Amino acid sequence: MGLGQNFATPARLSHATKAEPNEVLPMRPARSAACLAITAVMSLLLGMRPAAAQPEARFETNFGNFTILLEPDKAPATVANFIRYTKEGHFNGTVFYRIVPDFVIQAGSFGADGKWRALHKPIALETSLSNTRGSIAMAREEKPVSALAEFFINLSDSNAKALDAKPGAAPNTTGYAVFGHVTSGMEVVDAIAAAPIGGGVGPFPENYPQKPVIIRKVTIGVAPPAAVVPPAADAPAATPEGVAPPAAAPAQSGQPPQQAPQ
Repeated sequence: MGLGQNFATPARLSHATKAEPNEVLPMRPARSAACLAITAVMSLLLGMRPAAAQPEARFETNFGNFTILLEPDKAPATVANFIRYTKEGHFNGTVFYRIVPDFVIQAGSFGADGKWRALHKPIALETSLSNTRGSIAMAREEKPVSALAEFFINLSDSNAKALDAKPGAAPNTTGYAVFGHVTSGMEVVDAIAAAPIGGGVGPFPENYPQKPVIIRKVTIGVAPPAAVVPPAADAPAATPEGVAPPAAAPAQSGQPPQQAPQ
């Protein structure tokens, strides 16, 4: 609720008076200590502003639940895109189809039924946040404006070196768009990352879990103030050798190309 300014009006004299040669007329009447105290309290109250509500995404999976605080102030288009897909139920019944220990877990549009979900147009790249452990980011193709609905959760702080925007590059032309971070349930994310792989399904058959990791439901809520904390720490030492940065996954027959770390 917006508050207007509290304007003070100079006191008026009911009758014109003439000052004696050495007399000073006061600008306003003297105020009592109680009046001054009330004024100070009111000034504090008027200066207060309610904290802006921050959205969060709540994931329910067959491995457990985790919550991600979204960052619309840092990545407005990316957060709006993710919320749109979430409210459409796009992620419900999809799977984490790529697991690379100490690097990322990936999901988005590949269903537990083996089918790809319909997609909207790609969105612009926003790279003001870092790909540190516990952060969630959009996968994309080589072109900056190519992210659709595929996302990945970073498992290591060392990912930032490979996945953040390149120093000196034009803004929002390199790197991968982080748009939130895990605030609870990082142990569930780690459990998913530790699942045995080689399931032979999806765009990365060698990285598909042997037991499907199903996203049962994703919902959007409002984060309590206590949830606004930095991303999870205690990252593994380094990104595994031979793991390339995110790129396009193979296109599926009759479906648009799916973005995925590779």
